[in-house]
Amino acid sequence: MSTAAVKRKPKTKKEVKHQPKVFTFEWKGVNRDGQKTAGELRGSSIAEIRSTLKAQGVTPKNVRKKATPLFKSEKKVTAMDIAMFTRQVATMLAAGVPLVTTIELLGKGHEKAKVRELLGSILSDVQSGIPLSDALRPHRQYFDDLYVDLVAAGEHSGSLDAVFDRIATYREKAEALKSKIKKAMFYPAAVVVVAIAVTTLLLLVVVPQFESIFKGFGAELPAFTQLIVNISRWLQASWYFFAIAIIGGIWLFRRAHRSSQMVRDKVDETVLKIPAIGDILHKASMARFARTLATTFAAGVPLIDGLESAAGASGNAVYKKALLKVRQEVMSGMQMNVALRTTGLFPDMLIQMVMIGEESGGLDDMLNKLANIYEMQVDDAVDGLSSLIEPIMMVVIGSLVGGLIVGMYLPIFQMGNIVSS
Repeated sequence: MSTAAVKRKPKTKKEVKHQPKVFTFEWKGVNRDGQKTAGELRGSSIAEIRSTLKAQGVTPKNVRKKATPLFKSEKKVTAMDIAMFTRQVATMLAAGVPLVTTIELLGKGHEKAKVRELLGSILSDVQSGIPLSDALRPHRQYFDDLYVDLVAAGEHSGSLDAVFDRIATYREKAEALKSKIKKAMFYPAAVVVVAIAVTTLLLLVVVPQFESIFKGFGAELPAFTQLIVNISRWLQASWYFFAIAIIGGIWLFRRAHRSSQMVRDKVDETVLKIPAIGDILHKASMARFARTLATTFAAGVPLIDGLESAAGASGNAVYKKALLKVRQEVMSGMQMNVALRTTGLFPDMLIQMVMIGEESGGLDDMLNKLANIYEMQVDDAVDGLSSLIEPIMMVVIGSLVGGLIVGMYLPIFQMGNIVSS
């Protein structure tokens, strides 16, 4: 990449150990008017809190560390936290607030301890004279290479506020798109889970009650009813094998997916072929590609490097492979729109708009428009899928429950026909 940055090793345990810990203190005191007042402040010691209160015109009477709850769940740093931090940095830098002050204020004011710790570490590095991009690089689980390289480009060009604004927009759009994809995948999974749970409950609890009634009939059960009774008996005798098989299958799949690139690639290829879901994932990958390339290109990152970042951000192995092929073709001198066409994966509209962007010199603007179009299409498709899944869920569950009820009442209907005849 044209904006190469020096890599910095993560801090050692010894360095982290000597950093002062920050706690929350509860205080009571008297203000300048002689009125009693109270509140909370964050600091490293009681002496620091007393000093801060005196500087604010408050005479402290009682300062103590706030008790920690017995069962406290430590909140993790999420991608949305990073997106919010990025937007806040962009806003404060644009307002003329110095970078060190910005990070310090955001770190002290955040509600999550993990975020405060993260920003405190970054602040310490920046205060010691290390460039922000190098201070972010050790924290790869929160700031990926694309993020760090864009910050480095902003530092070199002197437009850090504009770069942070682009990164914030990119991150916000990416998180919104991810949320839509999760919503699209949740509904089909909910149908399957609810259907299995309801069916299992009926087979384990309801059917045995009917079976005990049928034994008093002394007659042969209808074939459909007998099938349901046999399934219920098998499930009662072997439910634990069934549960172990499901749990074991999920565990093995997750392990294989985590450890095998071939399995991940096959899954990515398969999900694109799922009806309705596949179309949403296609459009989501194209939206990610367009948004990432637009962001990198607008920040001054060379097209070749931007295509590599876009390939990694596409979120699907099929698109990643295709975009890496496009990168190779562009490196050999081919126009990007021609290289995109050779993959056979991208629609004509996208290729035509990329061609217009290349010819007019406004490729980043055209890619942003493409990203907006595909994100809107993903949003509409998810809403359509959601409205379609609800009646499907009712039909599936209704068919299962209705089928079981009909099967259980068939012998009773037969007995009624015999009595009436």
